[in-house]
Amino acid sequence: MIIDRNSPIPQYFQLQSWLIEQIEQGLFKPHDKIPTEEEITQLTGLARATIRQAIQNLVAMGYLYRKRRLGTFVLSQSADANKNTMVGVLVHDIRSGYAPEFMRGVGDEAARHNFSIILCNTDDLFSRAEFHANQLIHHGVTGLIFMPTAATPGKNLQLIEKFHQKNIPVVLADREIPGNVFDIVTTDNFQGAYDLTCFLLNKGHRRIAITLSTLFSSERARLAGYKQALIDHEIEPASSLQFTIDERFIEKQYEHYAKIILAERKNYTAIIAGNDPIAYILYNTAMEMGIAIPDQLSLAGYDDLTFSSAHPMELTTVHQPIYEMGQESMKLLLQRIHNGAGAPQSIVLKSHLVERRSVQPIKSI
Repeated sequence: MIIDRNSPIPQYFQLQSWLIEQIEQGLFKPHDKIPTEEEITQLTGLARATIRQAIQNLVAMGYLYRKRRLGTFVLSQSADANKNTMVGVLVHDIRSGYAPEFMRGVGDEAARHNFSIILCNTDDLFSRAEFHANQLIHHGVTGLIFMPTAATPGKNLQLIEKFHQKNIPVVLADREIPGNVFDIVTTDNFQGAYDLTCFLLNKGHRRIAITLSTLFSSERARLAGYKQALIDHEIEPASSLQFTIDERFIEKQYEHYAKIILAERKNYTAIIAGNDPIAYILYNTAMEMGIAIPDQLSLAGYDDLTFSSAHPMELTTVHQPIYEMGQESMKLLLQRIHNGAGAPQSIVLKSHLVERRSVQPIKSI
C-alpha cells in the first residue's frame, strides 16, 4: 500500500480506506488478524498515532474488533448492527440558509424510528461531496439524503452511482437532476414564484425584476413561475429585468452584483430575490446606496427563513415547508430501506405567501 502524502485526503483516512478494500475484497476474511501497528508502520511509514486513529475508526464502524493482548481482527459484516440504523445526509451549507431547519426535520423523523444520521457539509462543491460520500459508504450507512451540488448533472449522477453500486438507496432533497428520475422531496417552486409575482402585480407593480441563480432546478422553476405570471397578466417578461447568475451563491461576490442590480432600479418598482439571503444582501446594499425599502423600492424574497420576520425590513416572502421537507425526505428513505426498490417517487410540498412590510402598493402605470 502506498500513502499519497501530497493528497488533501488525510493519511488516516487513506489507511482505513485501504483496510476496508482488503476486507471487502476478501483478502482479510472474517476473524482474520490484521497486521500490527508496527507492521503497518513498516509497510506505510505512517506514525503509530495515525495508524491507531484509522483502526479505532474501523472498530467504531464495525469492520474490526479487538481481543485483549491478542490483536485486532476482522469482524463479520453480518454482525454489524450499526449499518441498519445509520443514514447519511449531504447538504450544501449547514451554517446558514434553510439547512438547519431541514436537518431538524430529518433528525426528528430519524429519531422516531431509532435511526442515527451523519451530517456532512459540501459547500456546493463536488470534490467535498465526493470525499464525504466515500466516507459515508465506508461507515456503512444504509441510506443517503442528498442535496445535489452546484456541479454538472453528470458529476452528481456519478456520486449517486457510488451508493447504488452498494445497493444503498438515495433520496434527493430540494434540487432535481435534469433528465433523470430519482426519489425526490421538494416544494412547488414554480407555483410559489407564480403566486408571489401575482401578489406584486395585484399591488400595482408592472415592472418587476428578479434575481437568482439558474444553476439549480429549484430557482429555475421560480424563474419560470415569475415569467408565467407576467404572461398571464399580458406582460412580456423583459430579459433586462432578469438578473440571473449561473454559479453558486457566494455572499461576498453577490454583494458586488447587488450594486449593479440596484443601479438599474429606475427600470423597475419591485424586485424578487431568488432566496432570502439574496434579499438580505439587496436590502443592506440598498440602505448603503440611500434607497429606502419599501418607499422607493419593493422587495420580496423566498424561503421565509427565521431572520425574514425578525430583520428590520420585515420581508415579504414565500414560506417553504422546510422542516416538513426534511421529515418527508427521511420518511421516503426509510420506506426504501425497508421495502426495497420500486417506481421512483416525487413528493412536492406546497408553499404559501407571507406578506410583511417590504412591499408597498403603487398605482398601476
